[in-house]
Amino acid sequence: MQRRKPKEDKAGDRAGNKAGDWHRRAQQKPDSSDAAADTQKSWYSHVLSVGKFVLLLIFIPPFLNYASLQREGLLLQPEGGHLIDIGLGQKLYINCKGAGQPVVLLDAPTGMSSDVWFQIQEDLSHLTKVCAYDRVGLGFSKRAPQNETTGMEKIWRESTTGRMVDDLHRLTKEASLQKPFIIVGSELGALNVRFYSHIHDWEVSDLVLIDPIPEDIFKEEMWQDYWYKDVVPRLQAMQFSAATGLSRLLLIAGWMQQPLVGLNVSEDLIRRQKYLLSNPAHQSGAVDEHFFLNESAFQVREISKYKPLSSATSVTVITGDKYDELLPTQINEMVARLQEHRLVQIYPQAQFFKIAGVDRRMIYRNPLDVTKHLVDSGHD
Repeated sequence: MQRRKPKEDKAGDRAGNKAGDWHRRAQQKPDSSDAAADTQKSWYSHVLSVGKFVLLLIFIPPFLNYASLQREGLLLQPEGGHLIDIGLGQKLYINCKGAGQPVVLLDAPTGMSSDVWFQIQEDLSHLTKVCAYDRVGLGFSKRAPQNETTGMEKIWRESTTGRMVDDLHRLTKEASLQKPFIIVGSELGALNVRFYSHIHDWEVSDLVLIDPIPEDIFKEEMWQDYWYKDVVPRLQAMQFSAATGLSRLLLIAGWMQQPLVGLNVSEDLIRRQKYLLSNPAHQSGAVDEHFFLNESAFQVREISKYKPLSSATSVTVITGDKYDELLPTQINEMVARLQEHRLVQIYPQAQFFKIAGVDRRMIYRNPLDVTKHLVDSGHD
């Protein structure tokens, strides 16, 4: 007699199958906490990578820029130039070309090195000795060490005309320049050479002012707003760009241009301009000269009032008839009006020349025109 097979429990089988399916799915599907941990780990890794990249951008360009500046500072100093010790460790750079008398001494525009005179100096050097120098903090002239003092800071603030003229006077003595000389200045350089001529009048035979800054300009609110809300912040941005190494990168990429361009601009001069644009020390000097220009103008106004220029000193004023395209028309008109009005009052004996088709950058954009007027007016 055959025994019957017991009936299979279909309900149990179905339950077992479901349990197996759940187990298999559990093995295939990761736990939600593990997935969250993996996501968080991936996010941290991404942030870390970005952080490393940002740190490289922050630290590598300034480091490479600094290393390049140390090398370039030794290699790019123009041939024939010298650093002259004017006392207490302070050294000013001066470059003289040609021979003969009277000596012509050139003082550059606000925040610019002596390179802006390169063409005029070259042309005039065929006639006489011509010297251009860098003011403290600009070009190849260095600031005095912080622990050193000339004693002049009690009278004149650094980067103001009074202090610059004191430096220049000591430079002319240490460089043994023959006196009396012809002294030529543009913009801030014009304020400086005016101050020099009033204080040391017996040393100056001829005073030449190229696009001079009127000393009353800062009495005009429009000019103050333009100068301290536009010009100075822009220069501070350039200083920051140089300090971070960004300027060098922009120059390499061709997104920043040097001011001196043209067929006569040598490769050495182009490299020097790039060096100065990338040099935070030079840019800092330019910022200071612009920031304290108000004080420099005040100093010249006061010295003109209490110490008149010697009647033996001839005065020539050279300006252009073209407005600066970077300035608003109202400011251009105001500057031209103050230039003529103020200088006629102070120097009634002055000769005035207006060159057609040039603006305030004439000394490096139209140097031949300036040289021609210097020679034709007897300053050669």
